[in-house]
Amino acid sequence: MSENIDSEHARLADTEYLVRRSMTKGYQLFSIITPPIYAGFGLFRKGRGYLTVNRLLRATWLGGAAGVASGGAFEYVRSSNSSSETLRSRRIRVVYDTASLRADDHATIGALLFAVLTPSIFWKRATAIHSIFGGAGLGTAVGYFTHIARSASGDVPPKPVVPQIVSDS
Repeated sequence: MSENIDSEHARLADTEYLVRRSMTKGYQLFSIITPPIYAGFGLFRKGRGYLTVNRLLRATWLGGAAGVASGGAFEYVRSSNSSSETLRSRRIRVVYDTASLRADDHATIGALLFAVLTPSIFWKRATAIHSIFGGAGLGTAVGYFTHIARSASGDVPPKPVVPQIVSDS
């Protein structure tokens, strides 16, 4: 009985970790793709007068919010249809993925910097909420591109040794 409860708690912990991670990756992805898609849509469909800084920043943070929701929902469905062993294996691989952790660090640093800088630059052109959250979305994209540039220039994060999973039975 106790073993069943422990394995169920481990499954829930693995699912929670993977869902949170997918929400982060969804935010990063949608923060990257939303501004150019919105700018292209605004320029080609509505004209140059439609595209403003406030609207672009609003679209950026709303796109990031949509990425959080879709990433979390996707991973929850994926995890609920996976076995406990598969979830544990995926979580261990994700925990030891230093390239992805460094990308998250760069994205977080960029989000914090741009959340502070964007309102000060666009003080009169955007509302406070759009400039803070939209700036964080733009900063996430810039931070992620910084990670890609560093990796492409040869500064690759080290590969850790991933321990093997040993079953109790």
